[in-house]
Amino acid sequence: MTSRNPRPPKGLKIPPERGSVKSLWFSTLVRLPDSVIPNIWKRVALCGFVGFLVSWGYHQGISGLAQPGVTNVVPSLVLGLLLVFRTNTAYDRFWEGRKSWGRIVNASRNLVRQILVAVQTHSEQEQEQKCQVIRLMAGFAIATKQQLRDEPLLHFEFDGILTEHQLEVLTGVNHPPLEIAVWVDDYLQQQRQQGNLDPFQINSLMGLMSELVDALGACERILKTPVPLAYSIHLKQLLLIYCLTLPFTTVATLGWLTGVAAALVSFTMLGIEAIALDIENPFGRDRHDLPLEAICATIRRNMEDLIALGPACGRRAPEIDRIQLLPERRQPDSQPDSES
Repeated sequence: MTSRNPRPPKGLKIPPERGSVKSLWFSTLVRLPDSVIPNIWKRVALCGFVGFLVSWGYHQGISGLAQPGVTNVVPSLVLGLLLVFRTNTAYDRFWEGRKSWGRIVNASRNLVRQILVAVQTHSEQEQEQKCQVIRLMAGFAIATKQQLRDEPLLHFEFDGILTEHQLEVLTGVNHPPLEIAVWVDDYLQQQRQQGNLDPFQINSLMGLMSELVDALGACERILKTPVPLAYSIHLKQLLLIYCLTLPFTTVATLGWLTGVAAALVSFTMLGIEAIALDIENPFGRDRHDLPLEAICATIRRNMEDLIALGPACGRRAPEIDRIQLLPERRQPDSQPDSES
């Protein structure tokens, strides 16, 4: 009897789930490797050191270091609006990438579900061919991941998914995910010519394949349309000017605390800009990027679960004969004729 929860095949490495952020507040607070502090601490230290030098010079009698009017060089409101726009733009890219991968997951499930139900096999060879096409959906996801990272295909990731010949062909093409999509299209056309798919079914399946390719195109649009460099450069320049001139506006009021205040303000401003820079390309291998390995493993696990249903999938649901789909209409009780 086939197990309801089959074990993953040999060689299938499923990465652990990413750690949940639903933890204690203070535990999240001290997770320094996951924060932007390692990326900005040098710039924050520079701004704090400049603030200390300004306060030291001011206490040495150089009163000209106190310049409250310097605040108007870079208005705080303008800089804040620029930071908000930068962060929102970066998060929109991150969220659009996640939605595109969600479409890949859902379209893969729907495509495999319809292939299992619609395409009936009559021999072990046909069943094996259908299973191979189903596994191509996991191969499409993995190839998409590598394509977005501009990395070569890793052979061990395709163990049990592609044959050696298929992997050799994919290694020699410029766009492996698109090649896999063409293979699936060819299989569907063959089933249509053999009479296993009617026009409505083939249109539905082709529509799902188009949705997969559209999701891939959306990811490539995010990847190949970076934030304009001039905007990023100008924002960095404004941030640096603001953080370095801040001590001159506060030294007369804060005194020796000027360096601390400059470090805190620069930590806030530079941290927001660093977060936007970190998430604007969600397809890499950084800690804050999308967990593409886990998503691909989920797709492969789903494919293997569906394959484990066997060749009878779509012909008869388990125990369907015992289920009464429609209740029988109850006949009204017949009343005896009254005696006249």
